[in-house]
Amino acid sequence: MADTALLELDGLTKRFPGVLANDAVSFSIGSGEIHALLGENGAGKSTLVKMIYGVMHPDEGSMRFGGAPFAPARPFDARAAGIGMVFQHFSLFSALTVAENISLGVSPEMAKDNLRSRIIEVSTAYGLRLDPDRLVGTLSVGERQRIEIVRCLLQDPKLLIMDEPTSVLTPGEVETLFKTLRRLAAEGCSILYISHKLEEIRSLCDRATVLRGGKVVAECLPAEKTAKSLAEMMIGTTLTVASRQTTATGDLRYVVSDLSIKSDVPFGTDLAGISFDVAAGEIFGIAGVAGNGQSELMAALVGEQLAVKAGAIVIDGKEVGRSGPLARRRLGLCSVPEERLGHAAVPEMSLWENAVLSAQTGQGLINWGFININKAVDFANRVVKDFGVRTAGVGHAARSLSGGNLQKFTVGREILQSPNVMIANQPTWGVDANAAATIHQVLLDLARDGAAIIIISQDLDELMAISTRIAVIAEGNLSVADPVGQVTVEMLGIRMGGQTGDRVADTNEVAV
Repeated sequence: MADTALLELDGLTKRFPGVLANDAVSFSIGSGEIHALLGENGAGKSTLVKMIYGVMHPDEGSMRFGGAPFAPARPFDARAAGIGMVFQHFSLFSALTVAENISLGVSPEMAKDNLRSRIIEVSTAYGLRLDPDRLVGTLSVGERQRIEIVRCLLQDPKLLIMDEPTSVLTPGEVETLFKTLRRLAAEGCSILYISHKLEEIRSLCDRATVLRGGKVVAECLPAEKTAKSLAEMMIGTTLTVASRQTTATGDLRYVVSDLSIKSDVPFGTDLAGISFDVAAGEIFGIAGVAGNGQSELMAALVGEQLAVKAGAIVIDGKEVGRSGPLARRRLGLCSVPEERLGHAAVPEMSLWENAVLSAQTGQGLINWGFININKAVDFANRVVKDFGVRTAGVGHAARSLSGGNLQKFTVGREILQSPNVMIANQPTWGVDANAAATIHQVLLDLARDGAAIIIISQDLDELMAISTRIAVIAEGNLSVADPVGQVTVEMLGIRMGGQTGDRVADTNEVAV
């Protein structure tokens, strides 16, 4: 270990029943260093950072922080030592103000000591401007992430841990975040950065530690590697990249006409006159920053929220706008919601039981009101095998899987039903590069077999890689869709900021 290391891990080991999550993990993070922690789903990244942050405790091994022994019993101890963590999923209350939310995550002394002015001072200094008096429910997702970061910065952290921080940001917001992180590093703050976006890792991080199967298998300088070589270090084999997108080959299979719905949740987004169509063999991409109507649109497309008119949504010539999810599934529709634990899967149910929930119709898993358990188990095992889901068995609860592995299971469960129409919200959220490539390829194969596919995603690289046409949703409005060859990531980023227009501007217009 280097003498200048801020954090040193020596032989950290963590076991769970049937799983060795971390196996004698050792590495160090230097002062002012931006250090990437890489690994495929189930490699042990989340367990490791939870031990650093005091959420979990190692079974073996030790840590040193700032040269002194370090063994936080709880997150409070880690924060007191100078460690801050920005989680992938925000922990904010929509009905409270920015200042009120921040006060809940800092010490009582800081919460009372002129907090409002400190928020303005710190957020302005780091280019993360926040209004302390704004209700969180009125903020964009990018602004909400600023709250989490500023809450950490107010405590003057020596180490900042970030878990998939750019998954819900526009390209412009990513650029702002990276400027902030580079400035923090220049001021001596160390950053432990977790992301599956490998080009970001190459651009931002000084060093990287790679985990595979709970063990450290490599350390490298990301700038000297390609994204493909980094991915191959993570998975231990050659990365197969999905082939290019397909084109429409047949009749219209899914048509939406003037769909307008009032959101029934506080701070939700109303849908305003949305219209589009998807033909057989086509992958229709919908980009947008989270919180702009994606959840409401997904609910309407799959039948969880009914339209005013039956003709607002048509599947293979049949009006289904007033029909629920089961009726649409009987017509060959399958779907993958954004929230995998609690929406796509019931946490306490086993994997085979979760398979029954959505595949009972498509796979004939229920006859005369009785579940065919053997058939359900066989189907769940096929999903696990075909999509490389890491689990001790399909009898284990969904909550026992890592986020990425549960994502692979829920996506595979739908795809293996060979749907006529497939609708997925964030299909590769939180999965590693190899799993993402596999999911992309099966979606492309599904389209080539004649399915109509709709992908809602905040990952512009994903949409550019597999879509036939791309539209942008902003504040409940959907732009016209353009062929993927006529748009750029920068143009989509501008639209995601609310400039929808009738057509994308040309390159010179965007640059002005």
